[in-house]
Amino acid sequence: MGSLSIWHWLIVLAIALLLFGRGKIPELMGDVAKGIKSFKKGMSDDDDTSTQTQTASRTVEHKADETK
Repeated sequence: MGSLSIWHWLIVLAIALLLFGRGKIPELMGDVAKGIKSFKKGMSDDDDTSTQTQTASRTVEHKADETK
């Protein structure tokens, strides 16, 4: 039960073609690619906003009252 032979892969491919049809598989792969691109864009947008907020933030110093 180690590796799958070429016949196993051909059967899996035939079942996928029967389920999704010839035109549906490239459409699904295109949707996956669009999702990956939008995820990467979102991650880079988060990096840009975090660097902008770090440079724009100011440090506020607070001195505690010394009461004895």
